[in-house]
This record gives sequence, structure tokens and C-alpha cells, in this order.
Amino acid sequence: MDYDDDFDEDLPDIEDYPTLISVVRFNKLIPSIPWFEDVGEPLPQEALTTARDYMDMLGFPDAFVAEVENWEDAAFAASNPEFNSDWWEAEEQLRMGLTTMALELMSEEDLNLALTQVSATASDIVSKAVDAMAEEAGIEDQELIRAATGSALQSCHQAALVLAAGEEDAHPFALKYKLFEQGHWPIAITGSSFNIF
Repeated sequence: MDYDDDFDEDLPDIEDYPTLISVVRFNKLIPSIPWFEDVGEPLPQEALTTARDYMDMLGFPDAFVAEVENWEDAAFAASNPEFNSDWWEAEEQLRMGLTTMALELMSEEDLNLALTQVSATASDIVSKAVDAMAEEAGIEDQELIRAATGSALQSCHQAALVLAAGEEDAHPFALKYKLFEQGHWPIAITGSSFNIF
């Protein structure tokens, strides 16, 4: 299943909901993203700029990019108990704010339907990509595989919320998703380090 064609039919008359049209388009693009294809590769300038913009927009101007070079380091970064709780809280505040904004534009039922469809599409695509990547790299750490998959699915959800709320490409969640679009895995801000694989 690359894309659920019934998605469009399940939604209300989406011409009345311009931001829902954006979510439908977003859902159709998920299969074309090069999920995790460039992990471990040096970050190009475009990705470094995107990461810097994400940190600044999220309110972490003193954070810096820490390039994660291999799966062992990625596993450590993903399981590190030193996650910056301020980072998590900042993202959670943004998520709640976007949800409130989206619900001013559409019903809760329509928003939930749209986000559920995005999750269904992304779950299938991302899981296959991560499994293929893990097999190729000889990764058997199921916790790491789940962390990579979960991180990408969360980013899809967050990016869909940005669109549903009618927000801009400069929103931190849009920027984080852009790093996935560039083939990398933005793992987390730990301390003052933004770990990107």
C-alpha cells in the first residue's frame, strides 16, 4: 500500500477546507521521500542550514549540530536519557498550538481522519524503508529500528499538523521534516547538541 485512494473520498468536501487539500497532497508525497537514504553521510550545507533554522525557530539558538556518523552512535543518541526536556516541551507546546489552530479551520473528526490517513500511509512506507536499511546495514537492534521508525512517523504527523493549521514552511516541524526529506534522521536535541544521522 503506497497510498490510500479512498482517503480523498472519506473527507468532507475538501474545497471548503483549503488546509485539508494541503494534507491530502502531503500524504501523496510520503512514498517519494528518500527515507534514511543518506544517514551516516556528511551533512550538506542545505541540511546544516535547515538544522540551524530549526534550532533557532524552536528557541535553541545556542544548540549546535552534532553529526552522527554510524549506527552505533545513532543507537546511543536515540537511547540517551539526557534528552533535553526543554526541547521536548517546546515541541509539545508547538504541537498543541497547531492542533488548536487546525481545529479553528475544521472539525476534530476531519482533522483526526486526515492525520490517521497520513499515519497509515507513513507507517507502511517508513517501516519498509527502515527494515530495508537495517537489513542492508546488518542492524538487528529492534529498539533502534523502532526509534528510527517512530521518529519519522512523528515527524510526518507534525508536518501534517503544520499544513492542517495553515502554517508556513519556516515552522520548526516543517524544517525537521525537511531533514527527513534530505535523507537524514534528526534524532534529538541532547544537552546543546542536535544529533543528526
